[in-house]
Amino acid sequence: MFNIKLGGFFIAILLLLPQSSFSYEESPKELETVVVTKQKQFLLNAYATDNSEVRAFDYQSGVEELTGLPVDLQSRSLQSGIQTDFSLRGSSFQQVLILLNGQRINDPQTAHHNSDIPFTKEDIKKIEVIPGAGSSLFGPDAIGGAINFALKAPEERKAVWEFGAGNNRNGYSLFSFNDKFKELGLRLSVEDAQSKGFRYDTDYKKFTTSLGAYLQLPDGVWENNFGYQEKAFGAYDFYTPGLGYPSEEWTKTYLLNSGLTLDSGGLLIKPNFLWRRHFDKFVLDKTQVRSSSVNHHRTDMYTPSIYFQKAAGLLGKVGLGLEWGQERITSTNLGRHNRDHQSIFLDDSVGITQRWDLGFSFRLDDFSDFDKVYTGSSSARFKLTDDSALNFGISRSMRVPSFTELYYSDNSAIPTIGNADLAAEKAWNYQAGFEYKQEGFFSSFTFFLRQERNMIDWVRSPAVPEWQARNFTHDNVFGVEYSLSKKINRILSLDANYTYTDKNIDNQGYLYKYGPNYARHLVNTIFNLQLPFGRQEIGFQYKERPGRRGWLLMNAGLNYDLNKNSKIFLNSTNILNVEYQDITGIPQPGRYVEAGFRLEW
Repeated sequence: MFNIKLGGFFIAILLLLPQSSFSYEESPKELETVVVTKQKQFLLNAYATDNSEVRAFDYQSGVEELTGLPVDLQSRSLQSGIQTDFSLRGSSFQQVLILLNGQRINDPQTAHHNSDIPFTKEDIKKIEVIPGAGSSLFGPDAIGGAINFALKAPEERKAVWEFGAGNNRNGYSLFSFNDKFKELGLRLSVEDAQSKGFRYDTDYKKFTTSLGAYLQLPDGVWENNFGYQEKAFGAYDFYTPGLGYPSEEWTKTYLLNSGLTLDSGGLLIKPNFLWRRHFDKFVLDKTQVRSSSVNHHRTDMYTPSIYFQKAAGLLGKVGLGLEWGQERITSTNLGRHNRDHQSIFLDDSVGITQRWDLGFSFRLDDFSDFDKVYTGSSSARFKLTDDSALNFGISRSMRVPSFTELYYSDNSAIPTIGNADLAAEKAWNYQAGFEYKQEGFFSSFTFFLRQERNMIDWVRSPAVPEWQARNFTHDNVFGVEYSLSKKINRILSLDANYTYTDKNIDNQGYLYKYGPNYARHLVNTIFNLQLPFGRQEIGFQYKERPGRRGWLLMNAGLNYDLNKNSKIFLNSTNILNVEYQDITGIPQPGRYVEAGFRLEW
C-alpha cells in the first residue's frame, strides 16, 4: 500500500522540480467555435481536448480525459473507465447526448451504459463537450448538452505500445498500430486492463479491441470503424447506494459506424450507418443471501442517415438531413420491446456581416411510442473587436424515456418500479456569453438558463415507499461558466474553468433519487510545465453538491523522455487521500499511484 511518507516524497518531487529556460511552443487551450461533427458551424462555445497534444498525464481511457473539462463525472472509480455517468450543467446522467463521430450512441436500456465506448484512447483524436444545445443538431437526449468522441484517421505508419501498473494490483497494456497504403488507411488497437479493486467488490477486468479502415476517394473519403469491448466488474451499491448489495455485472458492446463524405460540385453528401449491440448481465447480490435476482439484457440500435449541405449564396451553408432509427431490447426483467423513429432536420449558418454570424437549426422526430416532437436552435455571434466577441443562443431539447424507466421492476429492500406511461422530457435552453482572446491568453464567461418540463426521476414518499419513475411539471436550472487559459511564461501554462449551477426542483413532497445529485460548484485547475526532459502536470478539482460538504482533489503526472521514441511516466490521483463520495453511499478510491512505459515507433 502506498504509504504517507512515500506520498509526501512524490508530491515534493512534483511540486519542486526545478524551473528551466526550455522553449515552450504550445498555446493555451481555447474554447472551440466550430465543432466538426456533421459539417455544421456551431456558434456557441464548446470545450475540447486534443489527443494530438503531448500530455504529462497518461490517462487510461477517453472518458478519463474529460476530468479537466466542465463535465460532472460520477464514477465508481474513474481511473478504470469501467462505469461512469456524465452530467452537464446540472443535468441528470440520462440527459447528456453521447456521440461518436457526430452519431448518437446513447444506450436505450439505461444511460449507466453510456460510457461503454469500445475504443481505446489511441483511437480517439478529440473529445468535444457542447453544453446546452444539441438535440436539433444531433438527436434526442441533449437536455444538458452533448459529448462527441471523434476518432482518428490513420495518416501515417505508427505503432504504440504502452503499459502501466499501480496500487490495488491495477494494471493495463495497450497496443495500437496505424498504417497508410496510398488511398487506404488502417488502424488496429488492443487493450487489456484489470484490478483487484480498492475495496470489496470493486474489482474489474476490461478488454477492448477496435479496427478502423479509411479509403480515400476522388471526391471524398469512406470511413469504417468497428469496436468490441467486454467488462466484468464488482458493482457494489452503484445502483443501490447505501443498501450494501455486493453486486456483479458483465457487459459486452459491439459498435459499427460506416460513413461516406463526398463533395460533388460543392454539394456535401454524407450517408452514414451505425449499429450498436449491448449485452448486460447483472446480479444484485452475488452472495445470494438477500436476493437471487439475475437480469439479462440485450439491446440493438440501428441508425441509417444521410446529410446534405450546400453553400447557397446569401443564405450561407444550408443543410438537410434524414434519419431513421430503431431500438430493440430483449430482457428477462424489462421484456421485449421495439421502437422506431424517423427524423428530418435542417440547419443553416451564415455570416451576414463582418461582425455578425448567425446559425439556425430545426428538427422533427416522430417516435412510434411517443408524439411527434420538434426541436430547434438559434445562435448568434457578434465580434466586438479583433480580440473579443459576444454570443447568444436559444434552443429546445428533448429526451424519450429509457427502457429501464418504462419497464423496470425488482424486489430489492426498497423496490424500484418503472412507469410505461411516461412522457418525453422537453427543455428550453438560453445562454449568453462573452469571450476574449489574445496570443497566449483566452477567457470566456457564459450565463445559462434551462427550463425543463416533464422531467423524469425516481421518487418515493412516506406513503409510497418504493422508488417509482414519474414525470414532473417543471424544473428551472440557472448557472454561470467561466473558462481561462493562459501561457504564463515559456515553460508554464494554466487551464482553469468554473461552473456554478442552481437547480430549482418542483419536488411536490417527494424524495428524489437523482434530482439533487448535481454539482453546484465545479472547479478545475491544471498547471502544465514543459521541462528539458519531459512534461509535468498538476491539477486540482473542487466539487460541491447541494446539502453536502465539498471536496478538493489533487492529481499530478510526470513523464520523462528516454529518447524520441520512448518515455516513462508516473501519475497519481487523489494525492491528498481525501475521503469522498461522488454518488452518495459509494466511497471513492483514495490515493492512487501508477507508473508505466510508452514506446512509439
